[in-house]
Amino acid sequence: MTDHTTGTREEWLAARLELLKAEKELTRRNDEVARQRQELPWVRVDKEYRFDTDDGPATLADLFRGNSQLLVYHFMFGPDYTAGCPSCSSIADGFNGSVVHLANHDVTLHAVSQAPLAKLQVYKQRMGWTFPWASSAGSDFNYDFRVTHSADEWRSGSVEYNYRQMDVRPAGEMPPSVIEMASGVGVDWSTYRQQGPGVSAFVLEDGAVYHTYSSYERGVDGIWGMYSWLDRAPRGRNETGVWWRRKDEYARS
Repeated sequence: MTDHTTGTREEWLAARLELLKAEKELTRRNDEVARQRQELPWVRVDKEYRFDTDDGPATLADLFRGNSQLLVYHFMFGPDYTAGCPSCSSIADGFNGSVVHLANHDVTLHAVSQAPLAKLQVYKQRMGWTFPWASSAGSDFNYDFRVTHSADEWRSGSVEYNYRQMDVRPAGEMPPSVIEMASGVGVDWSTYRQQGPGVSAFVLEDGAVYHTYSSYERGVDGIWGMYSWLDRAPRGRNETGVWWRRKDEYARS
């Protein structure tokens, strides 16, 4: 017998209708928040950033690929990583299907990482991804958009991330999940956590590029497709630690 509340179809329907009210409120609130995002002031990007892409060297404007809007996923793949972050990899598994639709709605979706392009290409092939992915190696791009932090910043315990100063160093003994995440990309925690996930948006208008939005930490949850599904599953997220793997590693775990 289940320990969960059970009832008749009529009882379920009554409870479901109450939940529907809350869901509608959440939907309307989400629409309002989206409107507030779009009303943020645009900040002109005057610095010349350079990227390495499959098509050769590129500027930030080149990453738009002919569209007027650019969404960048800041993928955690540092220069010393031996593989991409498993969490970012799980998020990126949903990109392939969206890229073509976005591209036909004047939006380019592009991943950017600090690792050399050759590493990104090998990993991209392993994962079976086709979305565009650029290397920002040698550029200030990751630092300026606060997704990469220097070793000195990390050691000082004062890192600006998600619009606040924070200390990303673990307090006391390393939790197993922390060790697992770092070892999963072949580095120690301090090297792993010099990178951070994020999403940034840009617009190209009259030849000028403007930064319009960035989000970090759980602000990235909205594009992590599996969580939208789990939030509708009977047991929800039901998490104890880091349970996900790269998609080609489940059979081995």
